[in-house]
Formats: sequence, C-alpha cells, structure tokens
Amino acid sequence: MPGAHELARSAAERLERLGAASVGRLRVLVGFDGFVDSIIHVVARRRSMRVDDYERIRTIAEFAARCAAASGRSTNIERVVLEERFGGNGPLMAGALGRLGCSVSFVGAVGKDDQSRELLDVFRPFAARCRRVVAVGRPGLTDAMEFDDGKLMLNQTAQVQSVTWERLIERLGEKALSDLVDHADLIGIVNWSLCGGVEGIWRGLRTQVLPRLAMRERRLYVDLSDPAKRTDEDVGHALAELRLLHEAIDVTLGLNLAEAERIAQVLGVVAFEEGAHRTLGDAVAHAAGVLRQATGLGCVVVHPRQGAAAATAEERVWVDGPFMLSPRLSTGAGDHFNAGFSMARSLGLSLGECLSVGTGVSGAYVRDAASPTLDRLCGFLRALPAPE
Repeated sequence: MPGAHELARSAAERLERLGAASVGRLRVLVGFDGFVDSIIHVVARRRSMRVDDYERIRTIAEFAARCAAASGRSTNIERVVLEERFGGNGPLMAGALGRLGCSVSFVGAVGKDDQSRELLDVFRPFAARCRRVVAVGRPGLTDAMEFDDGKLMLNQTAQVQSVTWERLIERLGEKALSDLVDHADLIGIVNWSLCGGVEGIWRGLRTQVLPRLAMRERRLYVDLSDPAKRTDEDVGHALAELRLLHEAIDVTLGLNLAEAERIAQVLGVVAFEEGAHRTLGDAVAHAAGVLRQATGLGCVVVHPRQGAAAATAEERVWVDGPFMLSPRLSTGAGDHFNAGFSMARSLGLSLGECLSVGTGVSGAYVRDAASPTLDRLCGFLRALPAPE
C-alpha cells in the first residue's frame, strides 16, 4: 500500500487529469439542517479592556478546570465572538463541495423564518457556491468555542426540528424532490443527532422516492454528528434504518473517533482491541472494518485528528493526515473531510486517494480558515512533505 505522501500526489494527479469540467459535472444534493455559527474564543485573562487584548483559554482541559473551580461558588467567563458565519453540517459540507466546483443543490433550514423562502443573509455567501438552495425552515444557533485541542459546540436546535419529510414534500412537492434525488450522483444527509426529522427523511427516500427511480450508480454519505446525547435505542434504530436504506442506495457512514467508539458499543462489537495493533492507523483501519461488517453498509470511514481510515467489503485503508496543532479554524473540519472524501469516491478515485482528498480538504480548510478551491486542494496535496 502506498504511503500518505504517495497517495496525496496520486490523488492530486487524478484530480488534475479529471479537471474542473469533470468535477463540475458531479451533481450533488445535500441537506437538511442549517445553523448560524458564532466562532468564539474564551478569555483566560485580559491585558486591557480593548476587545482583542486578551489571552485565551487554549485547551478544553483548562476550560474544564475553570468551570470545575466554580462549583459551589460562581464565576464569570468571557466569550469573544470572532465572527458569525453560516454553519450546520449540511451547509458546511455543501459549501465545501461547491467551492471545489461541484454542481450542488442544498435543501435545509437556512430561511429567514419557517414560512419564508428567502435566505437569511448569513447564508448568502454559501448560496453563491451552489447551483440551487431551497430554504425550508429557520436555522439553529451554535456557539462554537474553539481551543487548540478541539472545540465545544453549544447548540440551540429547536428551530431545525421543523425540517421533516412532510415539510420537504409541502415545500418542494414530491416530484420536484424526486427529480433532485434522481439527478444527483452524490447525496449527503447529515446531522441526525440534532435533527429529529432526519430519520423520517431517510425512510421517505427509501419507501417513496428511490424505488421509483431508474437504477444507476448513486452514493449516499451519512454523518450522524456526535450522537453522544442520543440513547442507545435511538442509535440502534438509526443504524437499522441505514441498513435498510443501503438496499436502495450505496451508503457510506462517516464517523470521528468518539462516534466510532459509541457505534461499536451500541452494536455490541469489539472494534478497538487494546494492544492488538502496533499503530493508531492499524487500530482505526481495523475498527472501520469491524464496523462496516457490523452495520452492513457499503463503506465506513473513521477520521480521528491524525488521519483517516475507510473500509469496504474489499479493503481497509489508513492514511496519515496533515495534522495541525493550532488550526486557524476547526469548526467545520469534519464536514470538509466528508466533502472531499465523498467527492473523490464519486469521481472514481481509489479508497486511499479518497482518504487523501478528504484529509487534504480538511487540512487546507483549518490552515486557511476557508474552503479550498480545486486548485488549492491539488497544490496542498502536492506540497505535503515526504516522510523523513
């Protein structure tokens, strides 16, 4: 198996040979959430009362200690909002795909109110990257507190609960929705954890839309989005629904490390065998294979911060990622990985090359604090240093 450096160069060459025209012919449908993200630093101490003159709390552990010290007392924690930007797993994935040059349609909670078809202003830059954006509800709100070792996202989700299968049919009509699905080479359905309507949307596609469409190669990429707050029963029911959906369309399930551990627990399988593997890559690739077999899906991807692994029925692959200790922006990194991996797979790249593209899109994003273009991605992949 080629190493990460060779796979990155190979992926860049494949994308360059395909070119922007081939990427532009890739038709994508993404939905169905939407959030307004406030990107936040938490103040450790102030040097002066000038807005930007502070030292930030740099780690989650430091923040946790600050909160724990307030137990039985009280404390004041200052948050500095760096910016407000469009967010939600769906818009971030769709925006990344649009920036890469894919033909993207998005349906989700990006409207001014529940009845309006007009976009909230913060989503207009996102909409400019897409071929079509349909608002079917109001976005939720997220306070994204960024630290060097991760992020804490505090969500307000009441607004996005209105996005259901019934709402989609009401706003688009069954024929228009079926046409969107019919024309899509790739479908992304994300944020099951925060959006109660997602499971019904899976079921509606499976029972009312996909059986009526002509059979051709389509792929569905699913990200549950941190199911920590959902019960084991809920998670198990979602996985059962995805297994049924896989009978109608090829399903890939994307997971971060914590999500993979939770899925293994719910399924009752030993995915991460302590001491059984010499490297993180071996362990994560093994876990991806175990979870793919246990879920019965076409592909399972597991992406910790250090790289990513994927497993199909035929192979298991790990690729080291371009890890960055202090990213300029981490909120949305996983969504950018999802965009890169799913785009590359739909374009026919090898599984290892798909992982390289996923980690490359994510890596460029956290360094630039902006979604990469296809040219930026290829340049980033080519510039990755060879191992010493």
